[in-house]
Amino acid sequence: MKGFASLAAAAAVFTAISAQAFAADLPQPVDPAPAYPVSPDTISGFDWTGPYAGAQLGWGWGSFTTRSTPTGKFDNDASGVLGGFYGGYNFMVTPNILAGLEGTFDFTNLNDRTSVGGVNYKTGSDWNSTVRGRLGYAFDTFLIYGTGGLAIADMDVNASGNKDSTTAVGWTLGAGVESALSEHVTMRLDYAYENFGKESFNLGGTNYKTDLDNNVVRAGIAYKF
Repeated sequence: MKGFASLAAAAAVFTAISAQAFAADLPQPVDPAPAYPVSPDTISGFDWTGPYAGAQLGWGWGSFTTRSTPTGKFDNDASGVLGGFYGGYNFMVTPNILAGLEGTFDFTNLNDRTSVGGVNYKTGSDWNSTVRGRLGYAFDTFLIYGTGGLAIADMDVNASGNKDSTTAVGWTLGAGVESALSEHVTMRLDYAYENFGKESFNLGGTNYKTDLDNNVVRAGIAYKF
């Protein structure tokens, strides 16, 4: 009987040890990962609505076409660097459709010289401004847009020391792409064609008519308030 009791006790100890080993091999419950707050910059569905202001730098090229009785018609092709500021307001009409109004002002360096019939001519424009509407389509933080509106620029003509200038008013059409780099900073690339029509000048008693067609490509960076 004592031998049987010893054998039974040994069997019980072996069973308990085996049960603990089997339990250790079973999959253990995993604690849930801690939840962290989501930064606003990581939320999809970027909202373009609101005012913005920025600076831009680019290149402009255009043609001054001048007509007068003694010299006939001649063209001056000009190109140069431009730079300035822009600002406006965007409104999301739908989650993807954007409408806005924008103003720009650039200092320009569009000047060219030519000689016709022994007379030296210089035509130029030193600043340029626009007031444009914008209509675009947003792919979250990326925007494509078309733009158009009013263009204003100074124009001056110099013929052998006789100079006259005026402020020309015309129209502009263009398009661009823009990307949000963060919640408040955007960057864009913009193209615009500008036509200022014909302007009259009087140089030393001779009447001239000059018109300017201008193209500008600008890269800009802005802060969205």
